[in-house]
Amino acid sequence: MIDLGGQRIVVTGAAGGIGRAMVEVLSGFGASVVACDLDEADLSFDGVAEAQRFDLLDDKAVEAAAKRICENGVPSAIISNAGWTRAETLDDVTPEALTHELNLNLRSAARLSQAFLPALRQREGGAAFVFISSINALSHYGNPAYAAAKAGLIAWMRAVATEEGRHGIRANAITPGSVRTMAWDHRIERDPEILGKVGALYPLRRMVEPAEVARAAAFLASPLSSGITGTVLPVDAGISAGNLPFLEQIAG
Repeated sequence: MIDLGGQRIVVTGAAGGIGRAMVEVLSGFGASVVACDLDEADLSFDGVAEAQRFDLLDDKAVEAAAKRICENGVPSAIISNAGWTRAETLDDVTPEALTHELNLNLRSAARLSQAFLPALRQREGGAAFVFISSINALSHYGNPAYAAAKAGLIAWMRAVATEEGRHGIRANAITPGSVRTMAWDHRIERDPEILGKVGALYPLRRMVEPAEVARAAAFLASPLSSGITGTVLPVDAGISAGNLPFLEQIAG
């Protein structure tokens, strides 16, 4: 059983589908969750111990938020969960889209971790970063700018793990497969059958649930993973294990 009693854990993108599951799962394991999102986000749901509203794309706001959070107690874990994409293929990647998706999915998480590092280095017992990347970082499934940013996030995680381990700071990444959240709404509008079609591509024959990603993050944030750092944990219903549609074609 994961026990996060007495642990203060920060979650970004807390109002989204995976973010809400993070709050529910972490608080269910006993953590005091600091839920972070934009000013307009709804953070008034069960499991939120403290709400912090700021824009991850605003460096000064990020630094100020990290300072406010640490004044109430240096957190034991930071879960960088916020992310977003709409540029599905290379033809969709305008200069504006490239800048926005790289900033939101990579730079913001990097800057957030930098803002917390000075306090985490002084925390007795160490601390953990969990970066929510994507299977798009491991192989190409579309969304080129998002994929590049999420691949960069894994590289950043490894830098943190390597350079900050001397301070008792661990860093790991999770690479979720397709997760049924609001991010799929625009695709469903285009093709109401898309969830079934995509699910059939996975060895488990389904998409990943938000709570499954959240439980993996809870493990990596917990003392149970005290010897694990610098790793990438796929939570992807098996899609990164092999090419099932190809196998089905050659096997008849």
